Amino acid sequence: MSTTIAFIGLGQMGLPMACNLQKTGCTVHAFDLSSQACTKARELGLGVAASAREAAEGAAVVVSMLPASRHVESLYLGDDGLLAVLPAGTLVIDSSTIAPATVQAVARAAAARGVLMLDAPVSGGTVGAAAGTLTFIVGGPASTLEAARPVLQGMGKNIFHMGDSGAGQVAKLCNNMALGVIMAVTAEALALGTAHGLDAKVLSQMMAVSTGRSWATEVCNPWPGVLDNAPASRGYGGGFGNDLMLKDLGLAVEAALGAGAAVPLGELARNLYALNSRAGRGQLDFSSIQQLLGAK
Repeated sequence: MSTTIAFIGLGQMGLPMACNLQKTGCTVHAFDLSSQACTKARELGLGVAASAREAAEGAAVVVSMLPASRHVESLYLGDDGLLAVLPAGTLVIDSSTIAPATVQAVARAAAARGVLMLDAPVSGGTVGAAAGTLTFIVGGPASTLEAARPVLQGMGKNIFHMGDSGAGQVAKLCNNMALGVIMAVTAEALALGTAHGLDAKVLSQMMAVSTGRSWATEVCNPWPGVLDNAPASRGYGGGFGNDLMLKDLGLAVEAALGAGAAVPLGELARNLYALNSRAGRGQLDFSSIQQLLGAK
């Protein structure tokens, strides 16, 4: 693949994704508002532009991976946004996790200019981003997805087409709401077991081959020392931040309100991660909820 790609957003997820695209033979012009992120990108061999507009000049594809809805709106919309200068036929892939309504608004503006757009949030975390094994959860026209498939395959392993614009975001929020609830209840179960004198590692091993098995028991166990490579065993550093989970749960609750859906566990989980953030663990991995719910 020899496409020229503008990659906007070089955080813990975006930077390895951009590097993987360059490894496929693409010419990547990257940009981030953080000078530190840009410096790291240069050190890894990426071409770094002075602005998002400069990065997008001559690019056939624009990929964005940004923190929140307001950042995506600022990047694409308005007189200073990229949609004001991107030529018709440009492919835009937004992999941020944001409000479905924001995606739909940007997609409408893109369509009005003849720009092709997908919302394609990801699952797989920083490990998947580095390994190029991410799952892409896609919303938008099927024909646009087919045009984008080689680019997505350069960064990920699985691609699911969920429906029209915004559907990728809804599906991602459903996944993360379930993940947040499962992590919290796993932490609660481990705290209960250890309060009765059980060994957290043996309890986790039992749960991992029983009906309580989950990603939280097998991959990102929240109890320190159970899994050597889990964030819990390195002071809850790295991984998926508590405040990012809090943001996603807030978006899920917002989406539920818009649809008249009931998400009582999702709302409870949002409150728990908010309490964890207020306790000073907002930048730690979300499995640090274990410390709120009981840990050694």
